[in-house]
Amino acid sequence: MLLKKLLIIAFLFPSVIVCGQDSLYQYSRQNSTSKAASKLKKSLETSKSAGEIAADYMVLANELSLKQEYAKAENYLSQAISSYQKGKDKEALANAYREIARVQELQSKSDLAIENYNLAAKTTKKKEFEEMNLNDASRLKNRLNPEIQSTYIQRNIDISNLSNNQKEAANAYRQMAEVKLEMKDKEGAIDNLVSALDNVSEQSEEAVKIKQDIAQTYLEDEQYEKAIAINEALVEETKKISNPELEVKQLRNLSTNYLEVNNSEKAISALQEAYELAIHSGQTMEAKKTLEELVSQYRKSKNNTQALLAYANFIEKLDTLIKSDSTLIDQKFFQEHEDKIAQLEKERVLKDELISKKNRFNYVLLGSITLILIFTIFIARSLYTISHKNKKIALQSLRREMNPHFIFNSLNSVNQFIAQSNELEANKYLSSYSRLMRNVMENSNKDFISLSTEIEQMKEYLELEHIRFRDKFTYQIIIDESLDADAVYIPNMVIQPQLENAIWHGLRYKEEAGFLLLDIQQKGNNLHIRIEDNGIGLKKSKELKTQHQKQHHSRGLINTYERIELLNKLYHTHISLRIEEKEGAESGVVVTLEFPISNLF
Repeated sequence: MLLKKLLIIAFLFPSVIVCGQDSLYQYSRQNSTSKAASKLKKSLETSKSAGEIAADYMVLANELSLKQEYAKAENYLSQAISSYQKGKDKEALANAYREIARVQELQSKSDLAIENYNLAAKTTKKKEFEEMNLNDASRLKNRLNPEIQSTYIQRNIDISNLSNNQKEAANAYRQMAEVKLEMKDKEGAIDNLVSALDNVSEQSEEAVKIKQDIAQTYLEDEQYEKAIAINEALVEETKKISNPELEVKQLRNLSTNYLEVNNSEKAISALQEAYELAIHSGQTMEAKKTLEELVSQYRKSKNNTQALLAYANFIEKLDTLIKSDSTLIDQKFFQEHEDKIAQLEKERVLKDELISKKNRFNYVLLGSITLILIFTIFIARSLYTISHKNKKIALQSLRREMNPHFIFNSLNSVNQFIAQSNELEANKYLSSYSRLMRNVMENSNKDFISLSTEIEQMKEYLELEHIRFRDKFTYQIIIDESLDADAVYIPNMVIQPQLENAIWHGLRYKEEAGFLLLDIQQKGNNLHIRIEDNGIGLKKSKELKTQHQKQHHSRGLINTYERIELLNKLYHTHISLRIEEKEGAESGVVVTLEFPISNLF
């Protein structure tokens, strides 16, 4: 009845049984795992950088991996990879790929592990790290062939030893030991485990695990004494490093070794010591497991009384044991942190998605604005170019508008000379006229010509007009000696219309011989051109003109003003034209042209 009651009570704690893990480092790992989870939670809550959050994910994943909770470790490593992908630390990302590949390999997810080993090799810039990952990928591809696997593992051992990477070397030696066991080479397996042991800290948990693997290999090889010696030494080591969790586990392993050599007395003694230590250190699940093994040995030795007393002792101490078991407390604490981490991660993902959407909208908006600006600038430039070309065409058209009256009268003069049998004057006139026309036509496509060219054309023109109206006027051209006539450029065909107006509408109607002055001077940075005549003046000229002459004269002035306006707009200069009638006793007109020399090319 008592036994039945005890068994029923034992099954009243299923949650306790479920949360227990057959792990070498359950208690200490649980505590450090909770700390890692707490740190990660704070990083997420304070919105640290992606790199810092990823590093915390890596730490937590490592703790879970040591607890053999590989599925959870894989999940957190995936989160770490996602965070590292947002940053620029490629080496950290490559390391995360390698770690998740290892965890996947431990879960027999070989294809995924191969993929991540290859990603680690592709991401890193370190040649040695790249080669190691490629070797591991090739090793897994040949997982059914231990001999081929051993060649790739040996390459990693060589690389690790050359780079003095003890962590990778220890891992590679342990892989080689596993392959040797598959090849039934237990001695080779032990040699590689010893080499792995040389690459870890002597008093570390990793060293304990490797020694346990060595003991297990001896046990499988039926070298029981060596296995027992190692496990006895491990028990002493765990006592020195004050690790009750490891000590309990080693005592149970030692008990198994004793049973292999049929030493049930030492086996029961080791289990009793393990049980008392588990109870004293508050290890509920280890106490339960040890109790089960101890009861089993009592029954085999037909000592039912001791079995019942052991159960009674366990039940008596169970409530106190559960309350003091920090493993269970930490498990609940970790679960709360894990739930909070999952919630914070969802919020972070949602936040990142919202930021991403906002950024995409901003990019689209910015792109649209940019395109509109580019299109607007293109249209504006096109309109400006078209306007500029139109102005150039208009200017060229105005410039090529030769004075029909001048051509007509010139040809009439030639005709008059021929009719008077004055062939010499006709030839002289035609010669000068042809030179002038040739120069005018050659420069007709230029907005500006050199001052020297313009002066030559004006001399030709005044000479022609003087031949026709010899008795009507004399003329003089004055040029500032300081001017470099070849270097100074002036608007083409602006002076000539003013000279023509002075002759044809002022001097030609004067009864006595008149005088025409063309004066070109430099005043500061401006070129000052003065055309002065003592003709009949503007008022009297208008009274004598026919309707046709009035229209021609008006069009000539309009042409000049339009050309000056276009030149000012096209070349951003300031050309001015003033026409003034003389005041006082002397009649006549003064025309003044001014423009800055520096702006004309």
